[in-house]
Amino acid sequence: MSQQQSTDEVPVRDGMPVFGLGTWENDDQQQVADSVQSALEMGYRHIDTAQIYGNEEGVGDGIAAADVPREDIFLASKVWIPKLGHDDVIASTKESLEKLGTEYVDLMYVHWPAGAYDAEETLSAFAELKEDGLIERIGVSNFEPEHLDAARDVLGDDVFVNQVEMHPQLRQEALREYCADADIELVAYSPLARGGVFEMPTVSDIADKHDVSEPQVSLAWLREKGVTAIPKATSESHIRDNWESLALELDDEDIEAIDAIETTERCVNPDFGPDSWA
Repeated sequence: MSQQQSTDEVPVRDGMPVFGLGTWENDDQQQVADSVQSALEMGYRHIDTAQIYGNEEGVGDGIAAADVPREDIFLASKVWIPKLGHDDVIASTKESLEKLGTEYVDLMYVHWPAGAYDAEETLSAFAELKEDGLIERIGVSNFEPEHLDAARDVLGDDVFVNQVEMHPQLRQEALREYCADADIELVAYSPLARGGVFEMPTVSDIADKHDVSEPQVSLAWLREKGVTAIPKATSESHIRDNWESLALELDDEDIEAIDAIETTERCVNPDFGPDSWA
């Protein structure tokens, strides 16, 4: 059986709760609001959205409805690729804040190094937003080491986090090493491989061993790797199952078994993704 620990509070690293709720592919505003409210009242304190998700208003409604002070919530959004010119970054971020019903976000990401993205132009706008108090931290998403190098040339140590796809079949060893050396946090989207964890025999065997679900194993493995996970969930049962991963402590044998999975599979690979993904 698994070793248990309290799930009264989410662990925090560098001011960011290391577990949160993702809201990708959920543009039903009421459903998003209900999911966010349920998650926050369950104990979640990290909520992740994006301009392209089309649900910032629902996220804001859920935050407003929850019995949790705004200052206790770590709220993140992302600027979409056509809006990455300097002036568009600033204007679209202000629009996001209005939709979210908040005066600031704790973290704003460059969603992809694509579209209108230019390291100097884009990131200088993010720096201005931070200086003005509209965003607390600057993040990037789907950046490979070469993109991170360019971003750090502009921002120095102000690159707080890189959000990337990561799960037992996409373990991101090189990026994890780079980010550890550069003191950049990693956040994993699609941490359940879009449901693929149910089809991974190694993960299923570990789940059976501890009498837990496959999603809990994947989320616990990411936490052991020092990676923040933001699994998407809409139903209260799935939100709770993911939450209960915080009580699961994998042993060395479990970690080694997942690390040894030979299959590599990327779930998200759009045409505008980095060339190295081709």
